Amino acid sequence: MNTEEFRKNGHAMIDWMAEYMDSVENFNVRSQVEPGDILSLLETDPPFEGESMDGIFEDFKEKILPGITHWQHPSFFAYFPANSSPPSVLAEMLTSTLGAQCMLWQTSPAATEMETRLTDWLRKMTGLPSGLSGVIQDSASSATLCALLTAREKATDWRTNKEGMRSLSSSLIVYTSEEAHSSTEKGAKIAGFGANNIRLISTGEKFEMCPKALKKMVLEDISNGNIPTCVVASMGTTGIGAIDPLKAIGEVCKKYNIFFHVDAAWAGSALILPEERWMAEGIEMADSIVFNPHKWLLTNFDCSAHFVKDPDALIRTLSILPEYLKSREQEKVIDYRDWSVPLGRRFRALKLWFVIRSYGIKGLQEIIRNHIKMAQQAAAWVDADPDFELVTPRSLSLFNFRYHPRKLYDLCDIDRLNENLLNRLNDTGRVYFTQNRVRRKYTIRWSIGQTNTKPIHVKKAWSVIKQTANSLLDN
Repeated sequence: MNTEEFRKNGHAMIDWMAEYMDSVENFNVRSQVEPGDILSLLETDPPFEGESMDGIFEDFKEKILPGITHWQHPSFFAYFPANSSPPSVLAEMLTSTLGAQCMLWQTSPAATEMETRLTDWLRKMTGLPSGLSGVIQDSASSATLCALLTAREKATDWRTNKEGMRSLSSSLIVYTSEEAHSSTEKGAKIAGFGANNIRLISTGEKFEMCPKALKKMVLEDISNGNIPTCVVASMGTTGIGAIDPLKAIGEVCKKYNIFFHVDAAWAGSALILPEERWMAEGIEMADSIVFNPHKWLLTNFDCSAHFVKDPDALIRTLSILPEYLKSREQEKVIDYRDWSVPLGRRFRALKLWFVIRSYGIKGLQEIIRNHIKMAQQAAAWVDADPDFELVTPRSLSLFNFRYHPRKLYDLCDIDRLNENLLNRLNDTGRVYFTQNRVRRKYTIRWSIGQTNTKPIHVKKAWSVIKQTANSLLDN
């Protein structure tokens, strides 16, 4: 394809992208295809001769689009959002065109220095403590893995990188809430701790980690000859949005010399609102913190902001310096390839720069505040309806609810009814929710945070919920 053909096709695709943004509501939120449907439409063997871009693009629209779940649909209420925005999309196009691999300062100085500046912007925007150093990871899972690896090395004076875990006479222990994201358990397994050395700490009335239970478990491990190594606290758990008491947890970590990591993947973005910074009390005690602008700051996936108190410890844990990665500037600059597990790095800071400059702090604050207000209203509707119940308190823009008709008492029947309700709702294509189980109760999880969600979409969703629920009970 020459540049003239690129220009022609690029203009056509830009027009389609703009039309898609305007008309995404016309699609079913969740793809309605069955397993194998898209695979059956794709050719078994690759083409020997090249094909026209017109034909390829038509196949994209006819064969691929039906199998897409539309995360940018304003009635997407599942998982957490993976928000996009026009400025972010434009920046992604430029990033793709440049095609830079930004592993070293030398391989793209602007990418490195922009990442340094943009992570500091985020630190200031969210009120995080000064003195933290930032890096952009692909996801919070990667940041948590880096924290676990660093904690492992600090606890063993960097022996395990050299000698391996089998050289240790004591077990290294990781602690996290029973409500924490599965990435902590996965990261601990990858880092070599082992599933048997992960302690799930019990939670209180608001589903927050219990510091007393944490301390008790730490003392038990010490008495058994184990080494408490890392605590992963949550600011906004995935299922419920629980906020762990960071100050009390940090005090336990300080007393027993335990690495303290805070996973704020979703809720961390809400710290741009001064009125929500109560969540971060004690966060200055953390050794590392992560939150995802790709969840709630309108920045295309992937973009995860990882902050560390001691960057030298992270670099010492991850750095390997073969001859071909050396550069004459390395003593004067940051080489972010030493700050993450992968060597290769995308130019992620550019889209964040576009978004923050386009919306400003004020514009981003307004969007998140509106999402929280919409969730307040939705939770109030659920709470006021005698046939529905809030199973968890609203946390920012997230809550769990279930259908509980007054004449139905059997817990198994209620669970089955809500599972059926969830499937019926998602099968309509008009809304998309995810399930959860809260202290053995099957619930429907309602997360509001898509870039273009407005009160009318939330109101329509509640109407669909009630209509579908009533039809189930009638049947």
